[in-house]
Amino acid sequence: MPRPLGDLEDAVMTRVWQWNRPVTVREVLEDLQQERSIAYTTVMTVMDNLHQKGWLRREHEGRAYRYEAVSTRPAYAAALMHEAWAASDNPAAALVQFFSMMSPEQREALRDASRIVQPEAPPDGTDAPGQGTGSGAPPAEPGEGGGR
Repeated sequence: MPRPLGDLEDAVMTRVWQWNRPVTVREVLEDLQQERSIAYTTVMTVMDNLHQKGWLRREHEGRAYRYEAVSTRPAYAAALMHEAWAASDNPAAALVQFFSMMSPEQREALRDASRIVQPEAPPDGTDAPGQGTGSGAPPAEPGEGGGR
């Protein structure tokens, strides 16, 4: 199970996730230095630690490594939420508390996600497989489908 990333680990992973390509320590360092003073060896150590923890994979390129994310930020966030929920002695109460902290926009995103995972039942009340989307296929991800 994942543990929350530290501030510097999160700053590194944010760049790797945003760039969505293999990156070098030097690239991450130069971007981080726009916000704070930080040493090359510090960034190298953090990226090596993230590799050891399984968050980054790396491949040798010349004298350096190119690092790439093993999973996505949404998968990381979902794993943290799942771990927190599973650790609760009262999961229903934990969900109620979590939902009460959500903004209206977050609640709408939750409703959208719920419809993707579990399509609404047909109007006649039956729950036949594949009838929630009309085609037997899962609904399109937000931003997909339609006018291609």
